[in-house]
Order: sequence, then structure tokens, then C-alpha cells
Amino acid sequence: MSTVLIVGASRGIGWEWVRQAREAGDRVVATARDEASLQRLRDLGAVALKLDLMSTASASGLAWQIDGYAFDQVALVAGVLGSRTTGLQTPTEAEFNTVMQTNVLGPMRVLPQLQEALAPGARLAIVSSRMGSISLRSNGQNWLYRASKAAVNSVMKDAALLMQGKALCVSLHPGWVRTEMGGAEADIDVQTSVAGMRKVMAELSPADHGGFINYDGERLTW
Repeated sequence: MSTVLIVGASRGIGWEWVRQAREAGDRVVATARDEASLQRLRDLGAVALKLDLMSTASASGLAWQIDGYAFDQVALVAGVLGSRTTGLQTPTEAEFNTVMQTNVLGPMRVLPQLQEALAPGARLAIVSSRMGSISLRSNGQNWLYRASKAAVNSVMKDAALLMQGKALCVSLHPGWVRTEMGGAEADIDVQTSVAGMRKVMAELSPADHGGFINYDGERLTW
């Protein structure tokens, strides 16, 4: 039995990750922002923690909530898309702040608080996106979201360097998933995405540390 932390589990990928981990018999701690989502997590048998990554006060309180835990796996799933764009539409300051604070500042707030709550040989993943890759881009749609995912890949790479020997750290691309964010036309269902990422996490080796990996195990370029 593993002890697992899922940050951002109110719906979609995060919630499904909790469901699959609980079904596998893992001890799961999961975060959400509102009471209804927290109760849904409790119904799955998870320890539910209130956490709002947009709030400095809320985010800074994570450390005491996880004091005493030793997590074998951590997945930072929380993320937002922002406005869908097809051209060079300048985001509003509010849109920029929401996307960047959730997708980039959020992990930067959480990662320092995890260092004392990791079991030996822990595996830590930020759920990023292939859309954050510079070399793999074929269009410029949703450029604010792309910028945020390129930035969080940088955050993960630095975390991997700074946490060398303490945890295996990777960025994961979940695929184009049929969720509220991905839409009904996406390639895969959320069950397939999460099952794939959990398999990748379980099979990580030291050679994967600091890497960018697709949900099916394919190594991605930056």
C-alpha cells in the first residue's frame, strides 16, 4: 500500500486519480477548494484537505496539514485553461493572473512544503501538458495556457535538480482527455489517462528524473 497525495482533486483527472488509487488500496490524501468537492473525496475514502492555490494564506497552510505524512507518490494536478484563443489575443490582467498563479505559482507554493513529507524513493509528478513543449508545437492556440505549461515545466526541472536523491521528479502529459477542460472531442477518456500516468509513476527509474513523459510512457522533448 502506497501513501499518495493528489493536489487538485475536485474533478476530472485529479478526482479520477483519487478513485483509482483508492481502488488499488492506497492511502490517499487529496485537496480541493470547496466543501462539496471535499465531501466527494471523503466518500471515496480519501483524507480531504482544503487548499486554494490562489490564496497565499491557504497555500502556506499545507505544510501543517500534511505534517507526519511520508508520501510515496505526489501528483500536482491543479490547473486551469483560461480563455480559449486562436490568435494573438492579449489576455486581460485578471486572466493572466488566474492562469499563471494556478498553473505556475501554485506548484511553486506547494513544492517547498513537500520536502519533509516525502518517503524515501518518492515519486513526484506535475501534470503539465504537451502544449508546453516548444519543439512539439504545431499551432499557437491558447497561448497563455501554453506559456504557463512551459513555465511549470521549468519549475519541475529546477525542483528535480534541487530534490536530487530525495524524489524522482517528472512532468507528465495526460493526453488530450475528455474532461471539462479537454472537451467532448478529445482523444481519450479520463480513466485511460490516469491509469497510464499511474503506470508511468510506478515504473519511474533514476534515468527518468527531470524528464517529460506522455501518459503512455513516450518520452517527450521540451
